[in-house]
Amino acid sequence: MNEEIRQIQPLDPEIGEEWLRETDVTEIRNVSASSFEWPSGISGWQVAVWAMEFVREDPLEAEMRERVTEALRRVSGVTSADEQDRETWVVIGNPSGRALVEAAAQVVDDLADQLREYMRILDEDLDEDDDLF
Repeated sequence: MNEEIRQIQPLDPEIGEEWLRETDVTEIRNVSASSFEWPSGISGWQVAVWAMEFVREDPLEAEMRERVTEALRRVSGVTSADEQDRETWVVIGNPSGRALVEAAAQVVDDLADQLREYMRILDEDLDEDDDLF
């Protein structure tokens, strides 16, 4: 199974650095981190957990949100980490992008069996033309 974490070339010129954990199960296990700077001069990271686009039911959704937030806050150099939207967290401080991806990916990996089952049920509920996998 592919689990490579690598730095990639950002497509957006406003992104300073971008990291990606690319896997064979994109919808469930991919995680990325992109550095940014706000006009106010504050810099930070946006961390995306791709599975969160689909996970919309508790208790799995609440558990993932809480665990990802806590994992990101424990990364060396992080001064704050909070949810930005459904699948994105904003991290302020001076952590490494690789460390942020590793932290979020560990949560995804810990919950991978639950995520697979959730996605399997979700996929069964979709029309045949709308398969996730």
